[in-house]
Amino acid sequence: MKDGMWLDHEVTREDRADGTIVLGSGLTLDHVARNTGEWLHRWAAETPDRVFIAERSGGGWREVAYGEMLAAVRAVAASLLARGFGPGKRIVILSGPSVDHAVLALAAQYIGAPIVPLAEQYSLIPAAHPRLAYCVNKVSPAMVYAGDGDAFGTALALDIFDGVEKVVSHNPADGMTGFETLLAGEADAAVDAAHAKVGPETLAKILFTSGSASAPKGVPQTQKMMCVNQAQYQACLPILKARHHKMLDWLPWNHVFAGNSNFNMMLANGGSLYLDDGKPVGPLAARSLENLRAHSGTLSFNVPVAHAMQVAAMRNDADLRRRYFEGLDIFFYAGASLPADVWAAIGRMARDELGEMPMMMSSWGMTETAPSALIYHEKGAASGMIGVPVPELEAKLIPVGDNRYELRVRGPNVIDCYYEDAKRSAESFDDEGFFMTGDAVTLVDPMDASRGVRFDGRIGEDFKLTTGIWVQASNLRLTVLAGLSGLAQDVVIVGEGRDEVGLLVFPPPARGLKGGGGVVVDPHYASEIREVLVGMAKSATGSSNRIVRAIVLEEPPHVGDGEITAKGSLNVRTILTRRAAFVDRLYDDADTATIRI
Repeated sequence: MKDGMWLDHEVTREDRADGTIVLGSGLTLDHVARNTGEWLHRWAAETPDRVFIAERSGGGWREVAYGEMLAAVRAVAASLLARGFGPGKRIVILSGPSVDHAVLALAAQYIGAPIVPLAEQYSLIPAAHPRLAYCVNKVSPAMVYAGDGDAFGTALALDIFDGVEKVVSHNPADGMTGFETLLAGEADAAVDAAHAKVGPETLAKILFTSGSASAPKGVPQTQKMMCVNQAQYQACLPILKARHHKMLDWLPWNHVFAGNSNFNMMLANGGSLYLDDGKPVGPLAARSLENLRAHSGTLSFNVPVAHAMQVAAMRNDADLRRRYFEGLDIFFYAGASLPADVWAAIGRMARDELGEMPMMMSSWGMTETAPSALIYHEKGAASGMIGVPVPELEAKLIPVGDNRYELRVRGPNVIDCYYEDAKRSAESFDDEGFFMTGDAVTLVDPMDASRGVRFDGRIGEDFKLTTGIWVQASNLRLTVLAGLSGLAQDVVIVGEGRDEVGLLVFPPPARGLKGGGGVVVDPHYASEIREVLVGMAKSATGSSNRIVRAIVLEEPPHVGDGEITAKGSLNVRTILTRRAAFVDRLYDDADTATIRI
């Protein structure tokens, strides 16, 4: 095992009379940067020729070194200053990760102008334009950027951008500014003066939540939140500072995982970030594997669906497996639960390739925590363990059941309000200033807090049957999805105010099932689903996890109506509201579309 890779958990614990537990960290922070520009200046001075960021360009890669990046950032910062940009003047970014996107983001932050990166699908899918309009109207930008004037032309032509300067890197139409115009700026003393004013409380960006329970919320990200969070990572993971790291990443920058955690981790530690222009699903999966073959990293920070795709490919590809593991220091997942078989496969492959295990770990965080708040950083992790508080963050555990707690957090990387939303802000903090996350956790070992906690679903998705029995819907959904693998694209657990737990099923498009009246009635398919549910019912421990009825919906989740969030997950509340009639049909024993066991 590499020296300095593992660091034992150090946890403080306060037990209150009402059963509440407050956990903290015994670790301390080292230097906290004043702003993101401090990191860029450091590595441009110490390693000017080291690659900071790279993207695909034809058959090769466009690589930009730290010295080049600083020069480009200062040039664009000068152009922005000339346009009157600074604190309070916002830039909306419609397109995903790219070198130019990175330059613009860091240039804006360099002079204190906040960026607002939005989900690409808000612009590229016409049905999602209402979400785009909601976010844009919320922040009233003075500039909007997109990578390609053709691809984003329809969105850029919307009246929400009337009077807003439109900047694109490729294919500018009439009235659009080419990105090269911004790069022509000449940095001077005014740029230096503006940068000197950018401090910890300066707003760096506004990220919008995916809106899984309601309309998207604007989440301010200050320089302090982002810089403290990287210092928290460094305190828990000293290997980040021990060597030059490299990461291949496809995740969108409008999400806090990639846009804050991964991007800033490379910048803060002098690492090299290679942008994967593929995706872990569909026809772009092959592109992701091609990129992985060319640039596997020392850090594999990803979401479970991507790790699963890579594991499947490596099973029968010895060369890819060798490349993936040869320099790997940390295997990390977040964003969703990682299937146990994927976790086990990574462990087996690592032992076969390296003769030892990499650091396998997870973390827990939210957009509101910048993101990392809990992290597992010692030996002995298992899938589902999300760890202990990072330094200077407190985690308050409110008992809601037998070894089940509502999680609340307080610390320097946690927001103190939502963007221009006093009502939601007031509803989100308790009387001690802890942010109420809505998530549930369990202690891995109730007698030893240093073992950390496990994620245990969303409190807000739990509901009661008429019998008074609680149903932990988010956990049950994961179990059902595993059982219906290949049979269901997604499912919604229902039954609030009913006697029994039921299921809304969205079938995979590849099944080609036909329906009528909004539901699918296919005897063979229904038999397959029934067989799985019967098997699950045999091992159920009670009515809270025994699904006794299901109905298959003909229409897939609809982006335009808000049934799918920016992360691609289901907006359960919206689905249940929009499809209330189908829930009623599910519980109508006379309805022939209902599958019953």
